[in-house]
Amino acid sequence: MHMAKSYYVKFVVPENLVSPIYESLRVASQTGKVRKGTNEATKAIERGTSKLIVIAEDVEPPEVVAHLPIICEERGAAYVFVPSKQDLGKALGIEVTSAAAAILDSGDAQHIIDEVISTIEKIKSGKSEPEAKSEPEPEAKSEPEPEAKSEPEPEAKSEPEAKSEQ
Repeated sequence: MHMAKSYYVKFVVPENLVSPIYESLRVASQTGKVRKGTNEATKAIERGTSKLIVIAEDVEPPEVVAHLPIICEERGAAYVFVPSKQDLGKALGIEVTSAAAAILDSGDAQHIIDEVISTIEKIKSGKSEPEAKSEPEPEAKSEPEPEAKSEPEPEAKSEPEAKSEQ
């Protein structure tokens, strides 16, 4: 059922990033400053006070949060998606679901948030497709290899050996 992502989900957040995102919300809401809810998130983006905007992927109707990624892009604000508004609420320490949240002051979560943001930047610059991201790497690695093979180094090494045997 939750396979199809809403149209407002602009990129895929890797599974292994979801826990750190919730964790950063949990820590920031205890040691920093976090605003809960779509309206508060919107205000934070417009004021330019947000460190990170977190948007739930399972918001119904999607129109509720659909504007958030757009204004984040316009304002250059960092934003991420998490699968569940229920878990988003929990991470914020509230009993109800939350469609979105804004971290204004990272508190002790600064390093987690930096990590999350830099990972997201990579994903977005790689057009959000994990395959596209990992492809350039093998290519870059395999380039020097043929050169190394074609160099006469191995032969040079085997020569002294041959001499020392005689």
